Amino acid sequence: MERFLLAAVLSSLAVPALAGGFALSSSNFANGGTIPMAQVFNQGGCKGGDISPALTWSGEPAGTKSFAITMFDPNAPTGSGWWHWTVFNIPANVHGLPENAGAAGSILLPKGAGEGRTDFGFSHYGGPCPPVGDPPHHYEITVFAVKVAKLPLDQHSSGAMVGFVLHFNTLATARLVGLYGRPK
Repeated sequence: MERFLLAAVLSSLAVPALAGGFALSSSNFANGGTIPMAQVFNQGGCKGGDISPALTWSGEPAGTKSFAITMFDPNAPTGSGWWHWTVFNIPANVHGLPENAGAAGSILLPKGAGEGRTDFGFSHYGGPCPPVGDPPHHYEITVFAVKVAKLPLDQHSSGAMVGFVLHFNTLATARLVGLYGRPK
């Protein structure tokens, strides 16, 4: 009985350790760092480049059949956050997206990948643009290791719908958080 309990405990520890090796980074900013103007929205009073950041990831768990990326602002004054970008059905052999892959009509996304509808109302990257005077917002970029090759999503899928479908199909996640604020 003791061996069974020890085996159960050890096997439960193995999953987080494996998932703990899953990592996401960007050459545009460090985790916890300020998002540069190149990635900031270029409307609504913001004057950035509105270029999606370069992203790379590694260490996904065995059984990963595709990846998805989301960029979400939990600090947006909406009561439910703000979806800035969703990308899904990224093939399992792809481990990064180049800068500006999220541009409207981009040919830089991997073949088969799709983008969902942001809270801006379009299906491509939309950078940070928090209200003037708010403390810096936390922009959470998450890569999902997905257990299926293709999710039933398209360009009309809202960020909430992408998140819902990912909830049931995710093996592991890795996150990168960038900060951006507009002082008064």
